[in-house]
Amino acid sequence: MTSFDIAHAFLSEMSLIQWAAASLIAINVWLVARRSIWNYAFGIAGVAIYGWIFFHAKLYSDMLLQVFFLILNVYGLAQWRKSQADAGEVVVERMGVGRRFAWAGGIAVAVAAWGWLMHATTDAALPYWDASVAMTSIAAQILMALRKLENWWLWILANVLSVGLYSYKSVIDPLHPLWITTGLYIVLLGMAIWGLARWQAARQGAAA
Repeated sequence: MTSFDIAHAFLSEMSLIQWAAASLIAINVWLVARRSIWNYAFGIAGVAIYGWIFFHAKLYSDMLLQVFFLILNVYGLAQWRKSQADAGEVVVERMGVGRRFAWAGGIAVAVAAWGWLMHATTDAALPYWDASVAMTSIAAQILMALRKLENWWLWILANVLSVGLYSYKSVIDPLHPLWITTGLYIVLLGMAIWGLARWQAARQGAAA
């Protein structure tokens, strides 16, 4: 593949769509860190576009993940509205040690099961790596909807896995580059660290 072909792929319609989806998700995460209920409007639009992108890249776990995210965004919107109505704000909560271990074990089992299913039944690229991103992200999204502080730790892990996955996929499959998405997840990694700090401060302020 020539450098011209790579440049053409990077400037293609797919890249423009990636830019749109990446921008929506970045705004979504920024609003989540600020505990703004408006994050859900951007999140729903962003995951819908990314579902289409990942389908064409044959990252089927990530494609199905976006469908699940649509459902969780609607659920999270209802949960955050209830918290605002009851307490006047989106209240941050924490899990106990036992529940943390239970969630970690559940994620590990889900990764193994989903990775095997994608490997056995589809032509998915990097099925176990893809499954690790998908299952960790699902758990993080559920905990975010439930306003649990631990969601940010999982987002940090998911973003690290995503940067590696999408950059590697772009190298081995230059016809479907995901460099813009790779860059997005580097930004999201920094935003997840920032979000964790903001939510910790909010919880400490409420306790004080």
